[in-house]
Amino acid sequence: MTLGILVVDDEPDIEDLFRQRFRAELRRGELALHFASSAEEALESLNTGLQPEAVLVLSDINMPGMSGLDFLQRLRADAPQVPVIMVTAYGDIENRRRALDIGATELVTKPVDFVALKKLVQNVIVQKTAA
Repeated sequence: MTLGILVVDDEPDIEDLFRQRFRAELRRGELALHFASSAEEALESLNTGLQPEAVLVLSDINMPGMSGLDFLQRLRADAPQVPVIMVTAYGDIENRRRALDIGATELVTKPVDFVALKKLVQNVIVQKTAA
């Protein structure tokens, strides 16, 4: 079974970075990565349907237009069952508190520790598929 992850980030090199870091899982067909460069694009993609369906969302907090926190709030209203890991360059207490209060599963800081992120993603997927 291939599990979908939607990565939402306005940085242009993020897609290449994630494809490189998850290349083994992609090759084995365990994961499918979907990308959106804005919160608005991510909401559109989720509304029109992704194949395979996104079972996890990784979203940056600081983006032009709709912020990641506003996106999280909208996503919680539309799809409360989808786990969301927020990613930020600013790991301040206020962002962490706000993200978790809105319903983020976790908050990680940039530069992303991909070993830790893979473990976190695996834990979320295990919990999601067991439910």
